[in-house]
Order: sequence, then C-alpha cells, then structure tokens
Amino acid sequence: MAPYYLTYDLQLTTYNLRLTTYNLRLTTYDLQLTTEDTSMEGLIKRMITAGFFVGIMLAGLYGGRLTFVLLFGIIAAISLWEFFGIVLDKVSRRDRLRKFLGMLLGLMPIVLATILQLGLAGSREAFLAVASLLFAPAIFLSFVYELYTQSEKPFVNIAFVILGMVYIGVPFSLLEFIAFNGEHFYADIVLGLLLLSWANDTGAYLSGSRWGKTPLFQRISPKKTWEGSIGGALITFVIAAILAYFFKDLTLTNWLILAAIIIVFGTLGDLVESMLKRSQHLKDSGTIMPGHGGLLDRFDGFIFMLPYVAAYLLLVR
Repeated sequence: MAPYYLTYDLQLTTYNLRLTTYNLRLTTYDLQLTTEDTSMEGLIKRMITAGFFVGIMLAGLYGGRLTFVLLFGIIAAISLWEFFGIVLDKVSRRDRLRKFLGMLLGLMPIVLATILQLGLAGSREAFLAVASLLFAPAIFLSFVYELYTQSEKPFVNIAFVILGMVYIGVPFSLLEFIAFNGEHFYADIVLGLLLLSWANDTGAYLSGSRWGKTPLFQRISPKKTWEGSIGGALITFVIAAILAYFFKDLTLTNWLILAAIIIVFGTLGDLVESMLKRSQHLKDSGTIMPGHGGLLDRFDGFIFMLPYVAAYLLLVR
C-alpha cells in the first residue's frame, strides 16, 4: 500500500502547488488592478490621447454617412481584434487565421446593416431574403475551419468566434438602425448616447474615488462602488437634460429614459468586460490608447447598452 499513499500524497502536493500558483496569479492581477499611473506624465498622456480621440470621433460623426460607417466599422474591427486576442490562442499560423475568420464573421452583421440602411441594395426585401439565406452558411464556416486545424478544443474556438459576432458585431450593426432612417441621419442622437455613456463612466469613477465605500461587485471589479454608481447616475441624468435642450430629435422624456437604460446596462457591460479580463488575468483589453487601454475598454458599456437603446428608439420612432 505504500506506493499508493505516496502517489496520493504527490497528487495532493501537485494540486496544492497548482492552487498556490493560481492564487499568486490572482494576487498579481489584483495588484495590477490597483496600480495606476498617477504621475503628471501619465495624466498628460491620458489627456492627449483623449483629445485626439474626441477629435476623431467628432470628425467621423459629422463628416457624413460614409465617415460615420468607416469610424464605427474601424472601432468594431479593433474591438473584435482585442476580444479574439483575449480569448483565442495566438501561437501558430492557424490561430491567426482563426482570428481573421472571427473578425470577418463579426463584421458581417455590420456590413449587412450598412447596405440595408444606406439603401445600397436594389430591393430591400430581396436583400433581406438573400442575407438571411447566406447568414447561417457563413457562420458554419467556422465549423469547417476547425476540422482542419487539429485543435485540442475546436468547439471552444467555434463558440468564441460566434460569441465575438454576438457580443460586438450585432450591437454595432444595431447602431446603423439608430443612426439611419431613410433620408434621416441622426448623428446628434449617436453623439448623445456616447456622451451619456461616458458621463456614466466618468461620473462613477470620480464619485467612487471621492466617496466610494460600499463595493458594487467586488468579485468582478473590486474598485467599483455603489456610491460611485449613484454619482454616475446623477451626472448622467443631468447630461441627458442638457442634451434635450440642444438636440431636438428626441424629447426630454426620451433622453431621460435613454439615460436610465445606459446607467443600468452600461454599468452591466462594464462589469461583463471586467469579468472577461479577470478570467484571463488581464488589466486592459489592449494598448491602442495610451493611458486608457484598448478600445474595448472604452466601449464596453456602450456596446452592451446598444441592443436595449436600439429596441427603445425603434419602438418610439
């Protein structure tokens, strides 16, 4: 019986070592989350990045329909690239091809929505019929691809590829339905949604930094607090009232309802992306925006609230 006990003890020792390694990884991750660049140099870097980003956003929003589509198409593409960089392997050439396949499938809903909303198809009904027929076969290409990759987890890869389309591609495609309605181009509404989303984020951060004590969801995002969320909500409602004064496409009531939707689902979207990064022991989704992380970090709440905002706006429009 001695060899059996020795084997059992070794297994327990190995298991404990794995637990210790995992705890160390979590500790390192938590330290990364609590470590911020608070130096003047870091602040200047963030301000320059934010100014440059706002300029690009305004140019894309108000440059016309084409620049609008290009702007959010690029944002969606980079967000997909960051998402697949988090969840998919990136070792071999086949892994990189899978990533490109995921991006193509993720951008497909946006391309179809753009063609439909800009009236680029000859017949709207015929286009919808053809797009519906080709949609499922396009998705099943990911199944076909995994047949030849010799991956140890083919269905996990397929699931992540489809998730990228659902999580990022579909919400950005719904943005086309918010922005375009026949001859009307509602750039002001889209800008308003962005401002409300950013007001909620910024207000929650500032309020939480000053008064935050009660954790909102400590297991997922230890630094978010109820006090911060309430502060962010109040600031978002104030911004909504200001937007109603300047942007007359929607009434004050509509702007306040949109603010409430963004407060709830924008916050949940932020938590969902935090859950994604925490599951992979990452602090940021990318490094494309110095001092701010990746684009997915900046648009996580905006992406998550789009289906709910689109449903409301299409209902009242």
